[in-house]
Amino acid sequence: MGVSTVIASGKGGVGKSTIAVGIGRALAAKSRRVLLVDCDAGLRSLDRMMGVEEELVFDISDVINGRCAPIEAIYSCRGTEGLYLLPAPSSVRETVKPGVMKKLMPVLSRYFDHIILDSPAGIGTGFRAAIAAANRALIVCTPDPVCVRSATAVRKLIEEREVSDIGLVINRFNGEFFDETGVFDDLDAVIDETGIKLMGVVPEDFSYAAAFLKGDSAKPDSRGMMAAERIASRLEGTMIPIEMD
Repeated sequence: MGVSTVIASGKGGVGKSTIAVGIGRALAAKSRRVLLVDCDAGLRSLDRMMGVEEELVFDISDVINGRCAPIEAIYSCRGTEGLYLLPAPSSVRETVKPGVMKKLMPVLSRYFDHIILDSPAGIGTGFRAAIAAANRALIVCTPDPVCVRSATAVRKLIEEREVSDIGLVINRFNGEFFDETGVFDDLDAVIDETGIKLMGVVPEDFSYAAAFLKGDSAKPDSRGMMAAERIASRLEGTMIPIEMD
């Protein structure tokens, strides 16, 4: 059975969905079968980022309510063999409840090596549903004090739900800007503040983010995609030194 990983953040705008897509594409490039699950009902974005926006007929709420079979709501993603998407509903009223998600994911995990659950920002029902279905978590934050504080709060909530395997991804890192702000002495101070083990640092890379926003694949040699590939390898147990820039 596949491993379910929730990608979470305390606040919006940190690039959480970009991280989910990057890791998903990197794992699929290793010949893994990967399912991305968009848990952000009403504000779904992964269909756009995976290039399947025009193909959507069914979503996860249709599966839950018996309006279609699971396979009918799972879409093959453009440009990456082995990567699939289960979209979120277009209406927040169709948000999947935590108990239902917890029952659905083990069924789907029989067919995939990895399930990546893209949680909505914050700590509402969508967040609780995403973590209810997860074996482990990656918390995404940018290295600013507000985001770091919210990442710490989310870590505590995830731990309360008995998910103990939690990693930190520092996203959109710009060394010059980080030094100029001077809020933290170094990245070790960020890690200590959150209390989460570091799984990767993704540098600011406009080409990487722009590719996904257009529904395309990022270039394999882009700095963002290379960072995503290293995180994907660490998730599978490969020991790779953390890159700080």
